[in-house]
Amino acid sequence: MASSLRNLQSKAGQASQFVAKHGTAYYKQLLEQNKQYIQEPATVEKCNLLSKQLLYTRLASIPGRREAFSKEVDYVKQLWKNKQDLKVEDASIAALFGLECFAWFCAGEIIGRGFTFTGYYV
Repeated sequence: MASSLRNLQSKAGQASQFVAKHGTAYYKQLLEQNKQYIQEPATVEKCNLLSKQLLYTRLASIPGRREAFSKEVDYVKQLWKNKQDLKVEDASIAALFGLECFAWFCAGEIIGRGFTFTGYYV
């Protein structure tokens, strides 16, 4: 246990050294590549305008999202009606999706408890 902790500390130290060495260059490169998205001048008024645009754009996209969701639900209903024609690939994709939903639920529960594992004694 102690050796794995030292190993983890060593790797964390190496990662922080790498970030300290290359972080500034990466930051400048990232800004240069995405300069078309940078709003000049960056004023409070402009930031408020952009946040309102984002909010109302997202609100305007809700009907389209709802329509796409209803199409997906209709597709699943159709699959359920014809479950005898269900292929192994479709069943495995559905099982993986269910497993992923369960994993996200478990992760959310752990995060909600403050990253504590209840019922386990370590």
